Amino acid sequence: MRIVGGKFAGRNLTSPNDFRVRPTAEPVRVAMMRLLRHDLEGARVIDLFAGTGAIGLEALSRGAKYVDFVEFRPASLHALKANIAALRVNEKVRVYKKDALPFADALPPDRYDLAFADPPYESRMLDRLIERWQQAPWSTILVAEHARTHQLPKAVRPIVVQHIQLEDSAISVYRRGVSPSVPALP
Repeated sequence: MRIVGGKFAGRNLTSPNDFRVRPTAEPVRVAMMRLLRHDLEGARVIDLFAGTGAIGLEALSRGAKYVDFVEFRPASLHALKANIAALRVNEKVRVYKKDALPFADALPPDRYDLAFADPPYESRMLDRLIERWQQAPWSTILVAEHARTHQLPKAVRPIVVQHIQLEDSAISVYRRGVSPSVPALP
C-alpha cells in the first residue's frame, strides 16, 4: 500500500496484520481524491475509522491543512502512528484513540471542511454516522466509503450526494447545500 498522489506520492504505508482491517484500495483512493480535487487545498480534515490513515494521509499529501485521525484498535493505531512518523507529518496531525461514533457526536458544527468515514463494510455504523451528520453536520463534506451493495440512508435537503462505484466498493460524497464541484464519474 502506498500514497498515490501529491507530495508523498509513491511512499509506502504500513498496514497491520489484522483480518479486520481493510485498507482503502489505491483505485478507490484515486477516485475519491479525483472527486475532491477542488476541496483538498487548505482543508481541515477528519478521518473517522482511520485504520492505517491511508485516506487522511492521501488528503494531506494533496494539500489538506491538517488531519485529525480517530481510531481505537491497537494494531491499527500502531500502523497509523508508524505511517505518520514515516511521512514526518506529526505537526499536521492529531490522533484520537476513540470510538468514531461518540467522537463524531461530540463535534461542534462546522469543525471540519472534509470528513472521511470508512467503517467496516456492511455495518450499520455508517448509517448512524450519516444520519447524525445530516442532523448536525460537523463538516461541509462527508465522504463515505462502503460496500457497493450497502443501501445508505436517504439524503435530506439541502444536501447534494454523488455516488461512484468501483468493483465491490462505492464512494458517496455528501455536500451541504452546494452544487458538487466535480461531476460524478460513470
